[in-house]
Amino acid sequence: MSLFKHKYVNNISKSKISKKKTKLKTLNKKIKPSKYLEDIIEKRYLFISIFLVIFFIIIGIKLFNLQILSYDKYSLSLTSATEKKIEGSSSPRGRIYDRNYNLLVDNKAIKTIYYKKQNKITTKEEIELAYTIGEILDIDYSKLSEYRLKNFWYKNNYDLARSRITDNEWDNYSKRKLNDQDIENLIFERITEDDLSIYTEKDKEVAYIYYLMNKGYSYAEKIIKNKNVTEEEYAKISENIDSLKGFNTKLDWERIYLYGDTFKSILGSVSSDTQGIPEELASIYLEKGYSLDDRVGISYLEYQYEDYLKGAKPVYKIGDNNEYILVSQGKRGNDIVLTIDIELQKYLEDMLSKEVINAKSEPNTKYYNRSFAILSNPKTGEILAMSGKQVIKKDNDKKEIIDYTPGITTLPVTPGSVVKGASMLVGYKYNAIKIGEVLHDECIKIKDTPEKCSWKTMGNIDDLYALRYSSNVYQYKIAIEVGKGKYQYNKGLKIEEEAFNKYRSMYASFGLGVKTEIDLPVESLGYSGKSKLPGHLLDFSIGQYDTYTPIQLSQYINTLANGGNRLKPYLLKEVYSPSVNNEDVFGDLIHATEPEVLGKVDVDKKYIDRVRLGFHQVVSNGLGYGYMGKYTNSAGKTGTSQSFIDTDGNGVVDTETITSSFVGYSPSDNPKISIVVVSPDIGLPNASYQSAVTKRISSKLVNKYFSIYK
Repeated sequence: MSLFKHKYVNNISKSKISKKKTKLKTLNKKIKPSKYLEDIIEKRYLFISIFLVIFFIIIGIKLFNLQILSYDKYSLSLTSATEKKIEGSSSPRGRIYDRNYNLLVDNKAIKTIYYKKQNKITTKEEIELAYTIGEILDIDYSKLSEYRLKNFWYKNNYDLARSRITDNEWDNYSKRKLNDQDIENLIFERITEDDLSIYTEKDKEVAYIYYLMNKGYSYAEKIIKNKNVTEEEYAKISENIDSLKGFNTKLDWERIYLYGDTFKSILGSVSSDTQGIPEELASIYLEKGYSLDDRVGISYLEYQYEDYLKGAKPVYKIGDNNEYILVSQGKRGNDIVLTIDIELQKYLEDMLSKEVINAKSEPNTKYYNRSFAILSNPKTGEILAMSGKQVIKKDNDKKEIIDYTPGITTLPVTPGSVVKGASMLVGYKYNAIKIGEVLHDECIKIKDTPEKCSWKTMGNIDDLYALRYSSNVYQYKIAIEVGKGKYQYNKGLKIEEEAFNKYRSMYASFGLGVKTEIDLPVESLGYSGKSKLPGHLLDFSIGQYDTYTPIQLSQYINTLANGGNRLKPYLLKEVYSPSVNNEDVFGDLIHATEPEVLGKVDVDKKYIDRVRLGFHQVVSNGLGYGYMGKYTNSAGKTGTSQSFIDTDGNGVVDTETITSSFVGYSPSDNPKISIVVVSPDIGLPNASYQSAVTKRISSKLVNKYFSIYK
């Protein structure tokens, strides 16, 4: 029994030991890495090692590039990011020349004394400086207002001035019922005449100097004096800039016009050194990166070509001791060359002024006061000369001429018969007439309207005769046919309204009723009639409905003269960079304007040639004889139109007048020039005398051109 038990126990023990060994073996098998797992780990170690090597190689390359190869580049970037740079005052603008390289607009150096506020300077120190400067400079202080003098007293008597604010007012200020401006207004109200009476004339001069020192932006340069600065004043400031904290001298510039007022209104103007950018142009220039105190072009060509004409300002960096260190020199702006011939321009302006004065002395010119003329190249669109002159009466009845050249692009007029070339082409295009077709010139009568007649009854006439002697009726009958109307004397007339679109489309292809895109900042479209009554279509066909500017008429005659290409009129011929070494020569050519075709007249060439032939007959033996001076191998068209004006200034037109126009070109077979002359309100209808001022202006200008360009 015991033996059995012992064996049994031993067997159990052996069994347990065997099971433990088996579990241990199993556990050992799980813990011991397999060959596969070892391979994976080795591969991962290898990948990590390679990655780290590549990573440190890239880092090393980057550091090498940063510290060695690109050191200068990044040093410059760091300097640019941390260094404070400022721009100096504006550099002189580019010069302006005429087409023959005669200098029109230049810059003149002017001695300037200015002030630039230093850091941490006190009001007391600035007032002391103003008194010191007052001993050196003779300043015109006539513009010192009472407000500015009160401000000077306030700065000198700060505590006393503020003591005049009551405790109740200070309490309201603390409760935000009053603001800083309210407090200042109250102080200024309580500065009395007795307070200001202590100031002598010298004190007032100093007060004005102090005002100039603090005008505008706090740390901008303030012009103290730049007119009539004497050599002694300039020298004293220059020699004492160390003690006159913030005061300095410089040579600034101003525009000078070598031909006086000739073409000056179109050359435009530049803001002054004290004006900066005008408020109405501020948003435009600020978007371009300008500062409000910059000097910029503010009208016409100076404004139009600001990007070319502006100079590059000098750039300074501020050193450790707040001194200015020059980074880059300033540079004068680019020079521009215009298409204008200044000799022709001067002749035109002088002659036009005399003719306008003379015409005003003629009978039947009560409401006449101005004329316009344009001379251009019909093959390119270049403007050779253009001017408008207006006569005004002074209080003593003395007549004075003022320039009205901007009216060439802004003042619409009723053109009259000068547009009959375009009207004739409407007839050809829409088969209303054929070349050489004969129509009967007779008065047209539509029911309930007055008769519409030519200036005389012409009987049976063809298209050339109709142009030569300016038949209205010939155009009326074309318009009725274009509108698919059926005319009967003193009966109602119906036309298709689409006829208006046909006429306006043809006119637009010549530049009438659309912008010419001349390179000036202001251009008007003229008036486009809204009524579609049949009678108004007839009026339209003879230039008695819509209105056009003189520059539109110029584009119209150029389009006809060159065979049907509507060219953009322009004034800018070339642009040159400033010369580096010699101020009297040009630098590199930057831009040369090429003729730009804006559109083409959509008719067969034979029809354009037919109208050109008719226009030639107008000048050689028709109503336009003598308008092109001695040059009968020319072409053109006269125009006399009804106009209406407001004579009493109440905004209502009340008087009918006559406007005289002429458009032409020469030679007729190979045009070199085109001309437009417009004299609005030259007379009254049905008067026995009509001034020939338009003819005289045109004739003289053409003769002058060919005397120069033979």
